[in-house]
Amino acid sequence: MLNRRNFLNYAATAVGTTAMLSALDNPAYALFNKTIGANDQINIGVIGIKGMGWSDLKAALKVPGVNLIALCDSDANVLDERMAELKSMNVDAAKVKRYKDYRALLDNKDVDAVIIGTPDHWHALMMIHAVQAGKDVYVEKPVGNSIVECSTMVKAQEKYNKVVQAGQWQRSQQHFKDAVDFVKSGQLGNIRTVKVWCYQGWMKPAPVVPDTLPPAGVDYAMWLGPANKRAFNASRYHFNFRWFWDYAGGLMTDWGVHLLDYGLLGMNSPVPKTISALGGRFAYPDLYEETPDTLTTLYEFDKFNMVWDSAMGIDNGSYNRNHGIAYIGNNGTLILNREGWEVIEEKISGNKVSKPFVKSSDNGLDNHMVNFFSVVRSRKKAELNCAIQDAAHVATVAQMGNIAFRSGQKLAWDNAKHQFTDQQINDKYLLAQYHNGYSLPKV
Repeated sequence: MLNRRNFLNYAATAVGTTAMLSALDNPAYALFNKTIGANDQINIGVIGIKGMGWSDLKAALKVPGVNLIALCDSDANVLDERMAELKSMNVDAAKVKRYKDYRALLDNKDVDAVIIGTPDHWHALMMIHAVQAGKDVYVEKPVGNSIVECSTMVKAQEKYNKVVQAGQWQRSQQHFKDAVDFVKSGQLGNIRTVKVWCYQGWMKPAPVVPDTLPPAGVDYAMWLGPANKRAFNASRYHFNFRWFWDYAGGLMTDWGVHLLDYGLLGMNSPVPKTISALGGRFAYPDLYEETPDTLTTLYEFDKFNMVWDSAMGIDNGSYNRNHGIAYIGNNGTLILNREGWEVIEEKISGNKVSKPFVKSSDNGLDNHMVNFFSVVRSRKKAELNCAIQDAAHVATVAQMGNIAFRSGQKLAWDNAKHQFTDQQINDKYLLAQYHNGYSLPKV
């Protein structure tokens, strides 16, 4: 018979299987989880719990042996709300410590692993500090808010040898992997163009509102962290941080790292030679945002081109889908998104490669968490579905597109030096500026 530790190791490696997913939602399985011995538990803390960090936590708590002991957020109102919700999740809130400063959470020796769900401008510092503190890390995407941050995060993981998984959960969803296998089978013929698009009708910039004092309970200085100091504004806060360069990179980094990731994976994750971009605030010029609401970016590779196309506030994207990846080959086009994938035959090719729509049938985020905690137990880092090295590559490609847009120039990339060929561009854009006494650690 399997003892508890062996069972947990076996179960954790079953990522992606229907049996595992049904077990995760099974009340009997949850009961088993409560009987796991203390030595088999992984104690976690979560930093940033307003949005995706909370979704990550709920997925993590489905994994046997994962035990929440700490929550951290700079907004006490969010902490109050989440602590109250723990009761409905059968978590003893009395045993969960509250923090507003993530550094105090990292000092807690009982925390084995952390989930980082903050705005993007905090990801690099928190991940680096976490591995320095001896913690394994699940960090939300995009992993860095600049190219130098991405490369420094990779160096930190390699130096401190901790498990670091990025929140690009589509890498743990079976239909995405099956679609890439089909692309790599060669049945599409030579692929000359990869189209990646993101049209998000529900995402619109916030209205222009006056600056105010921060709401009661909000440690605004902690929320800003290394970002440029400025007055509090509700339309720059919480979800809306995405549309301001100090904190994020708009749709290009918000959705782009998911979708560009698979565009690159299908082509064996190459590095672009040149990057150019056109766009602007065309749809909502009078609203409160800095990042473009409309953007088209062209990446040049050795044997194909990749096009990024994004728009806020409308859903009518390519192939009547609001997001997706299309691999366009001589024999046919494979269209992939979160709902599933299909292959449309190129009519004049004479090759029968059409494939009917294959629907998604699993939960990528749940799978991704199972994969992360499996590797936390096994220490076999090569088994991570999205290691920091993979996430840093696609985040760098997304940052390249934003830098091409912001600079208004066609840029050439020197992969040997991991920088652009234009030193003025490197000086201005390669590293996000740090303020308020913060600095990116030298690793």
